[in-house]
Formats: sequence, C-alpha cells, structure tokens
Amino acid sequence: MGDALEQKKRYTREEYFRFEESAEERHEYENGEIFAMSGGTVRHGLITGNLITALNNVLAGRNCFTFGSDVKVNVKEYDSFVYPDAMVICGKVEFIEGRRDVVTNPVLVVEVLSDSTESYDRGRKFKKYQSLPSFREYVLVSQTEPIIETYFRQDDQHWLYTLTEGLEASIQLRTIDSRIRLSDVYQRVDALP
Repeated sequence: MGDALEQKKRYTREEYFRFEESAEERHEYENGEIFAMSGGTVRHGLITGNLITALNNVLAGRNCFTFGSDVKVNVKEYDSFVYPDAMVICGKVEFIEGRRDVVTNPVLVVEVLSDSTESYDRGRKFKKYQSLPSFREYVLVSQTEPIIETYFRQDDQHWLYTLTEGLEASIQLRTIDSRIRLSDVYQRVDALP
C-alpha cells in the first residue's frame, strides 16, 4: 500500500486503519490525510519508558490506566487519530466503536519533545488535545536536559503553565494529584552514549 499512499490524496478512516495494521511505522490521520511519524531515538524511548513507569507507580491501586505510544487517541473535532508518547485515563476507558486500539478520553497526555516534532507538539497537536472534553493536563518533556513543562486546564481558555527543571525537582501532576521526581524521569539517560 506504500505506492497507493503516495498516489491517493484522501483516505477513509477504514482505509487508514487497514494501512496502519500492515505498516511497519506509525502514522497519524487528519481529515483524510495520512502522515508518517518520525522515528524515535534511544534517549526518547528511555525517557518515555521511565515516565510510564513513574506514572504506573503513582497510580497503583487507583482506577487510572497509563498507556504508551501504541494506543491512538481519536480527536473527533479534527477527524484525527494521534499517538501520544504516554497518556492517563481515569475511570472507564472509552474506545471508538469497533476498535480496541483507539481511545477517546485521556485526562493527561505526555509528549517527549524532539527537534522534528516540537513545534507540532506545542502547537497543532496541543490544540487537538484541547478539543477533548476529558483532557485536563499536558506534559512536555525535554530530551536534552531535565526540563518538564506542564499545562493544567483552568477553563476552556486558560491553562496554568509550570516549568520544572533540575534532577532534584519534582513535577506536580494536578489531574492525578501526584508528584514525580525528574530524577526518575531522566534515570540512566546520562549513561547513554
């Protein structure tokens, strides 16, 4: 289907799902168009894994679930399917009809920033997430230094922004009433070549 992807301009959701099931890399979808996602780095993977572990640790025993980048989010208002690096859903996990790999109700979304995705993650992707009624908190994680930015929804137009830096610091995740140490998120990153 690789050649068909280049020749065809618009795809149905069903065509996108069929394509995604056989593709070696992941793709996002918006309004009939399919976009290849850039490949991750070892550093990106380690930071994401550390953060998912930290989220699972603070959520133990609670009715919340942490998911990695193998689960898509349906952003209905944008006719879009996106992959966050990590997300948390509290309460019932809501799927789109007929799919068990596409959810609709994250309360917290994490993106680990890279040079190729940072402007999208900060801009259009954040705007997409904001259209989700369940979405309350956005976490942006630097790969290059221990800096994590959080945005917590105050109301439809106002977000509380917090920048946290340094391995000795902790981020406050208001949506799940938890703290995570940056030293846990960046654990062993300095050991990478």
